[in-house]
Amino acid sequence: MSTATLDRASIERLVRAALSERTGNGDAAPANRLRQMPGHTPKLVVNVSARHCHVTQEDLERLYGKGHKLTPYKPLYQEGFFAAEETVTMIGPRHRTITGLRILGPCRDHSQVELAFTDAVMLGLDIPVRKSGDHRDSPGAYLLGPAGMIHMERGVIRHERHVHMGPTDVAHYGVKDGDRLHLRIDSDCPTVLESLLVRFSPASKLEVHLDTDEGNACHINRATRFELFK
Repeated sequence: MSTATLDRASIERLVRAALSERTGNGDAAPANRLRQMPGHTPKLVVNVSARHCHVTQEDLERLYGKGHKLTPYKPLYQEGFFAAEETVTMIGPRHRTITGLRILGPCRDHSQVELAFTDAVMLGLDIPVRKSGDHRDSPGAYLLGPAGMIHMERGVIRHERHVHMGPTDVAHYGVKDGDRLHLRIDSDCPTVLESLLVRFSPASKLEVHLDTDEGNACHINRATRFELFK
């Protein structure tokens, strides 16, 4: 039986012929692989939310006068929300105060103060970690404005770390409202923050909210990469 040695060119022709039979075109396989690649990863924004408060329209009028409306100072990342010109003084149980506490708008159906733990310790408050609007077992405080004062019986919380998501974001990460994700932060103080609450809204843009304690702990100003994962 005779044998023959195939040269490189012959081998390449045989490989191209085999590919052509399987795909209908020897050049089609790479294009098919490209079409099957996952879609573009959504833009992930991570922002530090400094201490602030939300107020009802009724409480705003007690603080600033009858008929007063919030004046936008700076738009926030989520469309329709803004930091207002208006600020208040918060008075804690030890008569210690936080001045210039920014109100965020628009007005809500409940008044609420969101602090980091270091803020609460300074004021002498023991605050729980809660989702916005969950005020159970939370302390209250006095808020002082130029026209008057209000007494919140409860509503001072540390807003738990969370991520806002819209429809394409929940689909990309395979989650729903109320689920949990972890956040990896690469910086000169790398950190993984666990159990971020997923908050879904049809109009939301993908954005993580941390407080100042969390932002300082991971040196977020030096962060080079963020990653959300299950």
